[in-house]
Amino acid sequence: MGLLRSYVSGGWHTAPDEGAPLHDAATGEEVARISSKGVDFARALEYGRRVGGPALRELTFHQRAALLKSLASHLREHRDELYALSARTGATLGDSKFDIDGGIGVLFSYASKGKRELPNDTVYVEGAVEPLSKGGTFVAQHIATPLRGVAVQINAFNFPVWGPLEKFAPAFLAGVPSLVKPASQTAYLTARLVELIVESGILPEGSLQFVAGSAGDLLDHVTAQDLVSFTGSASTAQKLRAHPAVVRNAVRFNAEADSLNCSILAPDARPSTPEFDLFVKQLVTEMTVKAGQKCTAIRRAFVPAEMLDDVAAAASARLAKVTVGNPSSEGVRMGALASLEQREEVRRSLKALLDAGSVVFGDPEHVDVVDGDEATGAFLSPVLLKADPERAEPHEVEAFGPVSTLLPYTSVEQVVELAARGGGSLAGSIVTGDPEFARQVVLGAAPYHGRLLVLDSEDAKESTGHGSPMPQLVHGGPGRAGGGEEMGGIRGVLHHLQRTAVQGSPTVLSAVTGRWVAGAPRTEDDVHPFRKSLAELKIGDSVTAGPRTVSQSDVDHFAEFTGDTFYAHTDPEAAAANPLFGGIVAHGYLVVSFAAGLFVSPEPGPVLANYGLENLRFLTPVKVGDSLTVTLTAKQITPRIDQDYGEVRWDADVTNADGDSVAKYDVLTLVSKEQP
Repeated sequence: MGLLRSYVSGGWHTAPDEGAPLHDAATGEEVARISSKGVDFARALEYGRRVGGPALRELTFHQRAALLKSLASHLREHRDELYALSARTGATLGDSKFDIDGGIGVLFSYASKGKRELPNDTVYVEGAVEPLSKGGTFVAQHIATPLRGVAVQINAFNFPVWGPLEKFAPAFLAGVPSLVKPASQTAYLTARLVELIVESGILPEGSLQFVAGSAGDLLDHVTAQDLVSFTGSASTAQKLRAHPAVVRNAVRFNAEADSLNCSILAPDARPSTPEFDLFVKQLVTEMTVKAGQKCTAIRRAFVPAEMLDDVAAAASARLAKVTVGNPSSEGVRMGALASLEQREEVRRSLKALLDAGSVVFGDPEHVDVVDGDEATGAFLSPVLLKADPERAEPHEVEAFGPVSTLLPYTSVEQVVELAARGGGSLAGSIVTGDPEFARQVVLGAAPYHGRLLVLDSEDAKESTGHGSPMPQLVHGGPGRAGGGEEMGGIRGVLHHLQRTAVQGSPTVLSAVTGRWVAGAPRTEDDVHPFRKSLAELKIGDSVTAGPRTVSQSDVDHFAEFTGDTFYAHTDPEAAAANPLFGGIVAHGYLVVSFAAGLFVSPEPGPVLANYGLENLRFLTPVKVGDSLTVTLTAKQITPRIDQDYGEVRWDADVTNADGDSVAKYDVLTLVSKEQP
C-alpha cells in the first residue's frame, strides 16, 4: 500500500518522509508505511469548524440520517475488499465480520434511530415546556444544538473499522464534523475505509478528516467547542484527559479504556445444565474472538468454588479444539495478535498474573501454528489461568489477548465484591437460571459496570453475547473503564450537542423551537386545518369545535356498547361515595371520542390517517349535563424526506362550560405534502 495518506483540509496529504513500517500480523511482511509528518493540525481543525460544521448544520437530523444510510449501503458493497485487508491485522473472517459488519451496522442503526427518534429539524427540543409564571406568559424550554467544533476521535488498534464508525455516526447525526486518528498498527485498514468514504462523495466536504500516524500537536489546538473521544489504555486516557488545552478549555472528553470485565457463573448452573454449557462456550468465545483483543472480553471468570475444576476441564476441552494460525487458512479459528510488540506486552502481563495463580490451559511461550511461524507472526496460545480471588493481580493486571482467569467464590456477597475490585468495567455477564440470583448480582454490580448481560436458556438463542456492544445501548463504564459513554443510542448524539435553557414568552419559544407552545398565538381561518396539505399547514393553525352536551343516555350507551361498566359510570350510589367524582361521570374515552367527532373534517383530503394519541391526561371529571368544546392546534410538523407525506402533532384541549380543561393530549396524523 506504500505510505498511507492523511485526508485533511479538503485534500489528501502524503508525508515527506519514508514513514514507519506496518507489518502483517500473521506473516510479518510489510503492509504499508505510516507518517503524519507535515500535517497542519491547527489548519485541519479550523477547516472542520469552518467548512464541515456549517455544511452539516444546514441539514436536518433526518437528512443526516439518510446520508448515514447511504454510506452504510455503499460500504456494504465493499466488504469483501475490507475483509481481505482485515486478514492482515491477524483477524479471521469471523473476526473481520465482527469488526466490519458491526461498524456498518452502527451506521444503519443510527440512520434508523435518527429518523424515528429525532425531528426533521436542525434543533432538538428536550423535555416539556417549563412554566415559570402564574399567568403563563413566561416559560422555558431546553433545546440542544450542535457544538461549533470538531469531534477528535482517537481509536484503538483492535477494531479499525467498527471503532471509527461507532464514534463517527453519532457525531455526524448530531451535525458535528469528525477528525479520525486510528492506532498505527492497523491504520492501513482504516485508511482504506476512509478512501472508500471519500471516493463515494456521499458526505458533505469537511465532515470527515483522517490522520495516518502520530497525533503530533493536535490536542494543543482544541477549543471549548471541540470534543475528544479516546479508546485505548487507561494510562493513555489519563494523560490525554490532563492535556493542558483539554483542561483549560473544559473540552468534552470521553474515554473508553481497557477494563477487567467479568463473567459470573451462578451456583444453580451446575454441570449438565444449559447455563453451565453457555458459560463455558461464552468464555472460550470471548478468549478467542479477535485473539482476545477486545475491550469487552472476559478477563475474570468467577465460578462457585465447588465447580472450579468442572469449569476448568470443560473450558480446556473446548480450547483444545481451537486451531491457531494464519487467518486466511482454512480451519483456523484464532488468528494472530496485532503485532509482535503486542504479543510481548501480553506475555509481560501474563508473568504478573502467574504470580497469583497457575496455568490451566495453554503455553504462553509456544503454540502450534497452521500456515504460520511464531518467529515472524504474532501468534499466541489461548491461556486459561486459575488464581486466588483475594490476590490483587487478577483485579489489576489485564493481558490484552487470549487470556482469562478462573476465580472461585463462595457467596453472592463475595462475588459482588470481587466484581467491583476491577475498578470499573465496560461489560459483565451473569449466567444463571435463577432470577433472584440475577437480581442480587445485577443490583450489586451495576454501579461498577456500563453494561450487564444476564444469560440463560431463555435468551441464549437470540443473545448477542457478552462482548458485543450494541449501538442502541451505552458503551462505556465507570472508573478504570474510562468514565465515559460511547454510542448509547440518542445519548451518543446528545453528547455532541449543547443543551441550553431558553426563557421567554410562548410566542418566542414557538419561534425558536418550531413547535407551538400553549399560550402562543393560534390562527383560525375559514379553512379547516385538516383541509390543508403539509405545504399549506402552519404551526399554530387551529380549529375550535363544540359545544356538545353529554347526556345520561350517552353514558349508558357507551357503557353497554363497550362493556366498560366501571361503577363510576353505572352505579349512582357508589359513584357518589367516591370523593373524586361525587356522582356518575362520563367515560374518559367517551370524552375523547366526542372530541374527535367535533374536530374531524370527514371528507377525503390531505389527512391520510390518525396513527395515535400521546400524553393523554384526564384532568376534570365530566358530569352528565356538562358541555364539551375542543380546540385542536397544529403543534409540530415533520415532513418525511423519503415519502410524499409527513407527520403532524396536534395539541388537543377539551374544556367544559366553565373553561376548565377536562382532557389534554396530542393527536398524531399523517398528512400529504401536497393536495391530493
